[in-house]
Amino acid sequence: MMNRSLFPIFVVSALIMSSCVSPRKVEDERNRRVKCEEANQNMQGQNKKLTEDNNELGQKNADLTRTNEQLTRDTSVMGKSYRRLVDQYDKVNELNNELLTKMKEKNALTDAEANRLLVELQKAQEDLQKREDALKLAQLRLSAEQNKLDSLNQNLNQKQAQLDEKNKRVLELERLIAAKDSALSAFKDKLSKALLGFEGNGLTIEQRDGKVYVSLDEKLLFQSGKWEVDPKGQQALNKLAQVLIDNPEINVMIEGHTDNLAYKGSNGVEDNWDLSVKRSTAIVKILMHNKSLDPKRITASGRGEYSPVDTNSSTEGRAKNRRTEIILTPKWDEVFKVLEP
Repeated sequence: MMNRSLFPIFVVSALIMSSCVSPRKVEDERNRRVKCEEANQNMQGQNKKLTEDNNELGQKNADLTRTNEQLTRDTSVMGKSYRRLVDQYDKVNELNNELLTKMKEKNALTDAEANRLLVELQKAQEDLQKREDALKLAQLRLSAEQNKLDSLNQNLNQKQAQLDEKNKRVLELERLIAAKDSALSAFKDKLSKALLGFEGNGLTIEQRDGKVYVSLDEKLLFQSGKWEVDPKGQQALNKLAQVLIDNPEINVMIEGHTDNLAYKGSNGVEDNWDLSVKRSTAIVKILMHNKSLDPKRITASGRGEYSPVDTNSSTEGRAKNRRTEIILTPKWDEVFKVLEP
């Protein structure tokens, strides 16, 4: 578990960084993070669907290949039959020529016999024509099946190319997310070391949802109902500011929180909303004593009593709710570029 003394420092940094970045930008960062994770899941689902399509097309390709082989064998058989018919046709022609020659030479055949021979010749020619037509039809069917197979192969290649591209983008997205998580963990470790004397004494540090949360109890920073930061809290905030200066890729959101007990206004502060905002901006101003810290990285906000972490029905619960949270968020520009079409 992280030293609680580091928690106040994180909170202070988050508050300082939040002063110059609008709450809407922070919310956009959260939405973009969620969008990134949803896109990752969506791309993994598409990857699975394309893989299933690829397997189905592979099966169809195998079926068409078997059909093609069968048609090739059938064509070979029909070719042999065609050649036999051609031989028979030639023989019939030879027979016809021989008969005509004999009829002319001998003139011994009767008209009836000649007609019979002519009918047989015509029948043989018609039978040969039918066989030729059947062979042409088989060739047309074979050509159509081959075209269909070529089209399926082309479609399969396109699907495979799409699948490869999707896989490439998914792997790149996973690599970037893993690198961000690893860098964030390293940043959290640096922060814990810097705030070692504070973590566990009113300060906690936690990493979740792609962010680092530094939570500082009221007792570490402020007197009850006040917004001036105590010297010990300023010390923690200065340590946090140094870590933020060394890690310029981290944006900071500082959120002030109160319990639900009515605040008796003073010095223009009317309620818990005003008090929470005053506290967050006070932390920002302390962080900005470090001139090297870019104010554009910081957003300050007050949540009043409306985001409790415990019940407000007990003294202990209200004490937990009176806190300041510094939310540290890495930039996700590289990940969003991978998601662009």
